[in-house]
Amino acid sequence: MINGLPERLKGLRQNCMLSQRDIARRLDVSASIISAYETGERTPSVENILALAAMYGCSVDYLLGCERIRHSIRLNVDGLSERQIYILSELIDSMREKNN
Repeated sequence: MINGLPERLKGLRQNCMLSQRDIARRLDVSASIISAYETGERTPSVENILALAAMYGCSVDYLLGCERIRHSIRLNVDGLSERQIYILSELIDSMREKNN
């Protein structure tokens, strides 16, 4: 079992005010499987980890315990030039450096 994964899965589900049955329907598994994920009896497949991260709006790294921040910010860069995207990327990187 991935350390802390059960707690993160349960907390995210509860924060979204969803039942285990709701999540099970979305993943096309039984509610008992979701319960097993949240108690640590089972580990989700890679496909289900990806689906859960997308469903909860967090990164896979967060689910796996590789980062502490729950939400990843997704920027819509449609319509921006490559230069504008590069400038945004540089700005974000410089802000990260200032926080470390």
